[in-house]
Amino acid sequence: MRAFVIQGAQDAQVTDVPTPTPAEGKVLVRVAYVGICGSDLHYYFEGANGDFTVREPFIPGHELSGTIAADPSGRYPVGTPVTVHPARFGTEDPRYGRHLWNNGSYLGSASTWPHTQGAMSDYLLVEDFMIRELPADTSLRTAALAEPLAVGLHGIAIAGGVDGKKVLVSGSGPIGLLAVAGAKESGAGEVWATDLRSGPLQRAERLGADRTVNVAQEELPADYFDVVLECTGIPSALNSCIPALCKAGVIGQIGMFSAGDKPINMSAMLSKEAQIRGAFRFDDEIDRAIEILAGPAGDHIRDAVVTHTIDIADAVSAFHIAKDSEQSGKVLVDLTGATEQ
Repeated sequence: MRAFVIQGAQDAQVTDVPTPTPAEGKVLVRVAYVGICGSDLHYYFEGANGDFTVREPFIPGHELSGTIAADPSGRYPVGTPVTVHPARFGTEDPRYGRHLWNNGSYLGSASTWPHTQGAMSDYLLVEDFMIRELPADTSLRTAALAEPLAVGLHGIAIAGGVDGKKVLVSGSGPIGLLAVAGAKESGAGEVWATDLRSGPLQRAERLGADRTVNVAQEELPADYFDVVLECTGIPSALNSCIPALCKAGVIGQIGMFSAGDKPINMSAMLSKEAQIRGAFRFDDEIDRAIEILAGPAGDHIRDAVVTHTIDIADAVSAFHIAKDSEQSGKVLVDLTGATEQ
């Protein structure tokens, strides 16, 4: 089968690798679309994502849709449309959500040894509990957004919900856009979105943000937002949100900071009795994400967020396009051989 294999920084190609065979408890998925995530960009351009370095041939990708190719149990007929929860949960700990248990793994991650191979290949072998069957008539292109939408929904849950609240989404990259969509679908009273570039802000407007702000040119209103969903992982962006947060407001920190100490304006946080709550991946929010994407808003969300669908033969080009946030939102790698409309 074809797979996009990373050897190191900007050293990757589409190559043939063995097609896996499912055994009991496993399911083989024929992959249709794979979204390029920020972590995938780090693995390709830098050969590492934070502290996790590519040390063996590595297939990226954890945002996907496809169809069942083989299920030894017979539960899923061949051709069943699916997406995949990319986590294998670790050692049970009742204190935490499953996604925080130790010794787990995640598709397309070099945090484990051997690495946990990802989905950017014709076929993907996963445990049966990772399979999520899609509702009838759900577009496979749309369903490839389930994983990143679940990330946004988890940030909303961590922030305590947004129903009826004024919400600021900091950063209008793909995760920020899906946080906007998640907030709108979760009953937010008002949703603003920020960025430094016009392209992302135009996509946020198309998605339905009530207002967009280019923070390089305009200041945010003071003490206005009940909830901030911070999606950049950049300290200066977080600090710029603090004055806009109302007293006793909550910041859901979705964007992942790079390693090391970061300068955060804690004095302003404390004087407001504001809270910052970290959000890491998600637990079961992917089920709600599938419900949203299969509903009336699903294809509209896809059309606003997905800007490019590129055949796996041109995967290197896809990664370069995905790195340019002015021209691209979510970039999908197409393994179908024909683009689904």
